[in-house]
Amino acid sequence: MKVAIFAGGFGTRLSEETAIRPKPMVEVGGRPIIWHIMKIYAHYGFRDFVVLGGYKVECLRDYFLNYRGRASDYTINLKTGDIDWVRSANEDWNVTVLDTGIETMTGGRLKKARFLLSDGPFCLTYGDGVSDVDIPALVEAHLASDYWCTLTAVTQPGRYGALRLDEGLSCVQGFREKGPADGGLINGGFFVCDPMVFEMIDHYQTVWEEEPMKRMVANGKLGYFHHEGYWQSMDSLRDKMVLEEAWADEAPWKVWKD
Repeated sequence: MKVAIFAGGFGTRLSEETAIRPKPMVEVGGRPIIWHIMKIYAHYGFRDFVVLGGYKVECLRDYFLNYRGRASDYTINLKTGDIDWVRSANEDWNVTVLDTGIETMTGGRLKKARFLLSDGPFCLTYGDGVSDVDIPALVEAHLASDYWCTLTAVTQPGRYGALRLDEGLSCVQGFREKGPADGGLINGGFFVCDPMVFEMIDHYQTVWEEEPMKRMVANGKLGYFHHEGYWQSMDSLRDKMVLEEAWADEAPWKVWKD
């Protein structure tokens, strides 16, 4: 199953970092946050990634094109260009970096990747959030349902939009934008989607969290997977500091072993 990652936004609330790189390339513990996200999925055997780039997509392209050289020890003969890999990075990942356009909205970014993702269910997440969510359990829950999309519902106070859930049916009954102090459960990303979601996206300026989700709610086709563990996004410099402190301590999202 492929994993699509939103990685093309401007990240304006983290402008101290995103003036020179896209938000998924902002580092936590010396590694881009998108690397942490991919390590989470790869730990569970999901190693085929589609990175939905846009703003400063060249940074993403350069990072993955030069990944082995950046992450490995080597000896190079500068005359011949021959390389002896002393200790080579061994990430067994397939990575597609797709330029979906600078001004494209999230739904549009996904729509532009339809030709890569339409052959069956796929995972989808944001390029700025980490969690210890049980990905296989999430996928299993989705595949056992008739929902077109299953999102991960997480607990986060304050500035995020609240979900109205039906605990008996495990489906989302309502979805609204951010309130000043909502509390409760929110959309933490980490979606599993069927190709039917592409029919919910009208054009390249469609916001994934707007009409597509509202249409799925109206049709009773947006499910949720309740995750009670760790989740943290990186929307601001403060969030980055929270993640840096967590990485230096126990890094709750670090489900993989070195």
